[in-house]
Amino acid sequence: MRISVIIPIYNEDKTIQTFLKTLEPIKGKAEIIFVDGGSADKTLSMIPEDYLVLCSPKGRAKQMNLGASKSSGDVLFFLHCDSEIPRDALGEIEQVMGKYQAGCFGIAFHSKNIWMKCCQVISNHRIKDRKVMFGDQGIFIRRRLFFQMGGFPELPIMEDYQFSLTLKEMGVKIGIAKKRIYTSDRRFVKGRRLQVMWKMNRLRAMYRKGVDIEEISRLYQDIR
Repeated sequence: MRISVIIPIYNEDKTIQTFLKTLEPIKGKAEIIFVDGGSADKTLSMIPEDYLVLCSPKGRAKQMNLGASKSSGDVLFFLHCDSEIPRDALGEIEQVMGKYQAGCFGIAFHSKNIWMKCCQVISNHRIKDRKVMFGDQGIFIRRRLFFQMGGFPELPIMEDYQFSLTLKEMGVKIGIAKKRIYTSDRRFVKGRRLQVMWKMNRLRAMYRKGVDIEEISRLYQDIR
């Protein structure tokens, strides 16, 4: 099973060095593709030349779709640049893909904050209960299925949410890896964690009700 790891990046000079270390155990064992959305900082100069880096218009969905189109893997693994994957991530993916067509990792935070622990529990429960996975959980999917469903919808926000909803509508069952991805809590500003969690849930509810995606995107920018 050949796995392609697709990483959308944009102005990641504060996270890229740590992220490159987390890739070391899988380097040479999987196809790794960075897709830059027009970084204006030092991100690109910090990525070693032996990694493939593609240039794309800004937009996570556009970047991931471009990476997928240039990949060769049987399984596509979409990974955020502020994530920390387990050393045997590829083995975890192969185990899940033996039974499922799509899946993800559970999520965890290094933070000991009680609200971040709550966010972790809620996010992992959402996968099992509502069959919804988000990008920071490391979505992986069979190549054929990904292109069959048209890839990620090129929305300014909620592309991962709609991706999960589409899989759900198609009746595709979601597998969950045993180990977890640790991800950054940088969205959850200290002192505003509960407010951010509430607002993100509100934005998803607005999306389900059909509120204009540009308006939702504008509101989301206020909490980044």
